[in-house]
Amino acid sequence: MEIVDRTLEDDLDAVLDRPLFCFLAQTSSEGHPRLSPLWYLWEDDRIWIIADTVEKSYATRVERTPETAVAIVDFDAETGRVRHVGMRGRAEIVPFDEERANRLLARYLGPDREAWDERFVDIDPDRWGLIRFEPETVVARDQSFSPSLERTLD
Repeated sequence: MEIVDRTLEDDLDAVLDRPLFCFLAQTSSEGHPRLSPLWYLWEDDRIWIIADTVEKSYATRVERTPETAVAIVDFDAETGRVRHVGMRGRAEIVPFDEERANRLLARYLGPDREAWDERFVDIDPDRWGLIRFEPETVVARDQSFSPSLERTLD
């Protein structure tokens, strides 16, 4: 993994360990751009994503065209925080790994599995797999700004 641009002073792992969305960017079979906002796990210098291999087109696109880009943005309008990590690399569908999937889901749903939304409790490993994205190049930028927006709570 080559970091080609880095203005981000924070530790890259610390940013990627936050429960943010990743945006999986791919090309459709017709050559049109597609973007999927997804939960992810940063582990072993890879992005891991739970993938519905039956009903979701992003899994099919990974199988057809493994060249993929991923973007992760940590944004807070009140503080002006904007941290962007962009990656280009290759993705593939690998067999479902329940332990890794549980670590991924716990980041977003909390440690108490019994409190999770029922959709995520008993995932069928015959239907689901994991996308393993291996970044080849990384851009890690701090694009923060001085906030001017006054926030009001309704």
